[in-house]
Amino acid sequence: MGRRNSMPTVLIVNGYRFYFYMNEHLPVHIHISKGSGKAKFNLIPQIDVISNKGFKANEMKEIVNLLEEHQNFIIQKWHETFN
Repeated sequence: MGRRNSMPTVLIVNGYRFYFYMNEHLPVHIHISKGSGKAKFNLIPQIDVISNKGFKANEMKEIVNLLEEHQNFIIQKWHETFN
């Protein structure tokens, strides 16, 4: 099994890749990468940053906006993948 198979991509928007690891755990969260930047956000009960490595403030704002726009879809994909 390749590395990409262990990190299924949920969404790609504006070059940001939103993905899970196959050994995920609660709470419901998503990983984001673009270039050398990586971040992780909780999605429930609200969108909340867990970590940020390399994204600038304006990129984090864009990521939050994308998460708000696609939050329900990402949560649905979480449940489809892990339930």
